[in-house]
Amino acid sequence: MTKGTRTYQWCIALLLCLVQTAGIAMYGQNRPRAAAKRQQVQQVDSLQKLPQIALDSLDSQGTPILQRASAAVDSLVIADSIAAENKKRLLEMTTTATPQVPPTPTDSLHEAINKKVFIPNPTKATWLALVIPGGGQIYNRKYWKLPIIYGGFAGCAYALTWNGKMYKDYMQAYKDAALGNWDANSINDLLPPGYINRVSKTQLTETLRKRKDTYRRYRDLSIFAFIGVYLISVIDAYVDAELSNFDITPDLSMRIEPAVINNQYSSGTSNKSVGLQCSFRF
Repeated sequence: MTKGTRTYQWCIALLLCLVQTAGIAMYGQNRPRAAAKRQQVQQVDSLQKLPQIALDSLDSQGTPILQRASAAVDSLVIADSIAAENKKRLLEMTTTATPQVPPTPTDSLHEAINKKVFIPNPTKATWLALVIPGGGQIYNRKYWKLPIIYGGFAGCAYALTWNGKMYKDYMQAYKDAALGNWDANSINDLLPPGYINRVSKTQLTETLRKRKDTYRRYRDLSIFAFIGVYLISVIDAYVDAELSNFDITPDLSMRIEPAVINNQYSSGTSNKSVGLQCSFRF
């Protein structure tokens, strides 16, 4: 073999080595995962090749050094996972446009208001006043009106009873006088002693008739008054319930005060007079 041939072979061998080295470099750049995997495998192999003395060595507290390292790695992994979870939740909270607030039911608010402020029903108050005298005032919670209403009923009942009794007595006395029975007890009980002998019989009969008619009129008026008190209690219960939520403010008022009034039709020297002025404010 000549010297030129040997030189030619060496050049070919060097060229092949360069091509192989370039291919390995290109492969490592195009496959980073494979390179990382090989690196991890190499690290595991290096850990497996540690001497048994290192695995069995203990620290000052009697805990294996490798076990403590593994526990530290586990704690770091857990801390990283917690931090990642917190970061995820914080991102979700910040990306929400508006907080989700549950809607407040209006019925519960309305019931709470109704429990504090009592608003009576006019129809119910009217029916209670019709069925039970004074029932509408009790339903409207206006208890101070009950003595007035029941006092009116009691007064009308007393007047009706008294006038009815007097009407019956004078009616019986007038019948006995018209029949000429002047000794009847119905006449003697109503007249003073000796009054029959001092007046004429015609005049006495006319007096008994007039008193009979008078007490009959009073009895009828007592009945109308009783009905009037009953109707007033019903109307008052309805109006009170209807105006229970009426707005009363200082702007709604009536004022009566003395005033000087200009009278242009006065014939005297002065055209001014003193009087009362009534003003309404709405």
